[in-house]
Amino acid sequence: MRSYGYKFALFAYLSMVITTIAHAQAVSSRDDRGQLIRLNAPAQRIISLSPHLTENLFAIGAGALIVGTVDFSDYPEAAKKITPLGGYDSVDLEQVRALKPDLIVAWETGNSPAQLAKLAALGIPMFYDNAQTLTQVPTVLTRLGVLTGHAQAAEQAATKFRSRIQQLEQQYSQQRPLRLFYQVWDRPLMTINKQQIISDAMRICGARNVFANLALLVPTIDEEAVLAANPDMIISTGEQGANPQWAQRWYKWPRLTAVKRQQIITLPADLLIRMGTRLPDGVEKLCLAVAKARQQQ
Repeated sequence: MRSYGYKFALFAYLSMVITTIAHAQAVSSRDDRGQLIRLNAPAQRIISLSPHLTENLFAIGAGALIVGTVDFSDYPEAAKKITPLGGYDSVDLEQVRALKPDLIVAWETGNSPAQLAKLAALGIPMFYDNAQTLTQVPTVLTRLGVLTGHAQAAEQAATKFRSRIQQLEQQYSQQRPLRLFYQVWDRPLMTINKQQIISDAMRICGARNVFANLALLVPTIDEEAVLAANPDMIISTGEQGANPQWAQRWYKWPRLTAVKRQQIITLPADLLIRMGTRLPDGVEKLCLAVAKARQQQ
């Protein structure tokens, strides 16, 4: 009887320990949809559906956990070696199944809704990033840190990000504002409204988005709208050069303020349009361009 009682007590104790350990390994965090993501243990096999989310995972020390990603996930260098799954809106579902991920990280406004719905139907936990302001990016980092078991590194990356943005805001945001048109695409002509994160970067730099109040996140406009807004600066992102092709259409309007003042600027795309840890570098370049234009007025 004593032997049986001892074995039973030992079994109960071991069961309690195992349950406690399993519970301690469980992680959970909310995403930008407000849904609570629960994992029995920190993610070990992740699919990233955006280049900036790939960058974020590497920045918090979780890059080695990524088993699949999408086109243009080219930073850091190690990201180029990850299995490619297709584009933003053309992810290979069969490859996703074959990779057996325990977490998918997606870009709410950058990935195709139809594609996201198909992926969600697979039953794999999905984390949605929908940062619209610079202050929300560090939150994404810390949430990913929790879900991947890299909370400490994620908090360090988030703190560094916040510090740099605060410094830029203190330096530039209260200066005399300039009116800025950000050109997303040339044909059709597209821009952004105030809900897009680059519009928040303009605010940090003491600039104002002339199309902030349009209803769509990335609206299509026409030349007449830009001429009527008459911005102080026209900015786009891409390959930098002395005479960018995207800017050619504006030189035929010499009375446009941005043309008269020679303020048609190209900034590095990867730094400004990707919502990763290099974004403060892009914001700084934008702020320097705005400050230079302000001085030349």
